Amino acid sequence: MKRVITYGTFDLLHYGHINLLKKAKSLGDYLIVALSTDEFNWNEKRKKCYFTYEERKGLLEALRYVDLVIPETCWEQKNTDVTKYLIDIFVMGDDWENKFDFLQQKCEVKYLPRTPEISTTKIKSDLNLRLLL
Repeated sequence: MKRVITYGTFDLLHYGHINLLKKAKSLGDYLIVALSTDEFNWNEKRKKCYFTYEERKGLLEALRYVDLVIPETCWEQKNTDVTKYLIDIFVMGDDWENKFDFLQQKCEVKYLPRTPEISTTKIKSDLNLRLLL
């Protein structure tokens, strides 16, 4: 069985997220999504999510592409997750290009193209603009 892992916040789940998860799942048999916790998002990324960790987790678990959702609590856990979950392929969006190449000693690392016209940041920005009108 080929195991794939990816990481993210997945707030305001949208078709760009779905495209990434579908492509990630197509690379193997079992897809694990490490979902950034609310604390990690705020303390390390300075991101405030609209949906809580539990709500975002529920959304991801409802998708047919996702087999397991685990919490991401720190940057360093990627290294241990690859070993712990017997990962064959580590996947991230291409906006992280070369940032995780150090994992190539343990597994294959792939950077997938993002869906260019959509992002959570764009959605939040568009909604803010509408509120101002």
